[in-house]
Amino acid sequence: MKRLLSLVLSTVLSFGLNLLSAQPWMGNGMSYRLILNKDNPIYEKGEKVIVSCDMNGSPSDSMVLKISVNNNQTGLLKVLPVKGRTVLFENTYDETCAVSVELQGRPGQSEGVGFVVAPEGFKAGYDEPADLMEYWNNQKRQLKKLPMQVTSRQLEVPEQYRNGYECQDIEINCLGPAPVRAYMAKPKNARKKSLPIIILCRAAGVSGDWCRCQVGECVENATKGTNGALSLDLNAHGMLNGQTTSYYRGLENGMLRNYYDYNAADRETYYFKGMYLRLLRAIEYMTQQPEWDRKRILVIGESQGGGQAVAAAGLDERVSAVVLNVPAMQDLGGARDGRLSGWPQPIENHHDLAAEVLDQVLPYFDGAQLIKYSKAEIFCEMGMIDTTCPPSAVWSSLNNATGKKTIKCVPYRTHSWPSGQYRAEWDEKYYHPRLEFIDNYLK
Repeated sequence: MKRLLSLVLSTVLSFGLNLLSAQPWMGNGMSYRLILNKDNPIYEKGEKVIVSCDMNGSPSDSMVLKISVNNNQTGLLKVLPVKGRTVLFENTYDETCAVSVELQGRPGQSEGVGFVVAPEGFKAGYDEPADLMEYWNNQKRQLKKLPMQVTSRQLEVPEQYRNGYECQDIEINCLGPAPVRAYMAKPKNARKKSLPIIILCRAAGVSGDWCRCQVGECVENATKGTNGALSLDLNAHGMLNGQTTSYYRGLENGMLRNYYDYNAADRETYYFKGMYLRLLRAIEYMTQQPEWDRKRILVIGESQGGGQAVAAAGLDERVSAVVLNVPAMQDLGGARDGRLSGWPQPIENHHDLAAEVLDQVLPYFDGAQLIKYSKAEIFCEMGMIDTTCPPSAVWSSLNNATGKKTIKCVPYRTHSWPSGQYRAEWDEKYYHPRLEFIDNYLK
């Protein structure tokens, strides 16, 4: 790391830039973008990286250039770009690393770009526990012993789908503190063994729209594929579906506040154990549907949902494909190797437990360990300037996967979907290919 830091500083300082601690300012209406010297933000060791700034005018004051290697800041420098294109940064690296370059303008304005060097060299911060699969096989045996009890309630579907599709609100008993609660949709009168399964896992949080099952989205997934699909929209917490906003906010501020920290000192009661068991129970229920084709189970998830998708594939070999969008819960031990861990970054953020205590629990829930046992085809998108699910963490996990992989690295993406000047390009180069992968897989 020291060598990387000295390389960064010596290279940037060779441009005659000075260290700066003050906040710069830019005039209103100024916009700019950082770009790499090639489209693919994956570089080989020793390959030259050039970061330039495209600016639509001339800034009225200097700006701050921030450089981070593996999420560790290695440079904070003053620059003064000019209208048009200015080279800001140039370097080569001889070690595996993830680098982000951020240019800060007036307060609240910044643009960034990131890249990885020899990402095949990223390794998980944790070693695999010797009893990893023994632990999970025991959990699955206990789950299987619990007789499945299902209750369901028919839901009204959007008007355009009413003639061809149906949707139910289902509840399934499960081990742990909460049952499985989800929406399940399918085409009406589908033939036996004719449909793939699609399971949508929800992102982190409690009250946001992205955390809650949506009838329209569930039914829309049921329309995919040649004959349609068995679609399950699973909320991560086993909370009731279709409730008022005040209900979800009450959970968010009450019993589910900071849920990702719950019982992290005990693998038997850690919050994510219940989440993973609900996911396995949901898969078991879906595979009992007579319409399942006995071949395809596709699990889709963003952020925390992506982490669940990895767990599903690692813990149930019937999962045949996963779509991972900035997946969380990968490389939970990255901080033990000098990098930022994947969300929820428990080593970095847990206020009550020492890392040595967490070390006894986290590896059992780390996607970088579970993915080794997956047979699924993988489609994964990651953001090169994502500090929630950093690229080093995602690569550390993907490097342990043995199945077919399609990996999309977005140089300008944070954890959120790109917007503004990036949205049209992202739609074309990353979002639409993701949808095409899903469509092609379900044909």
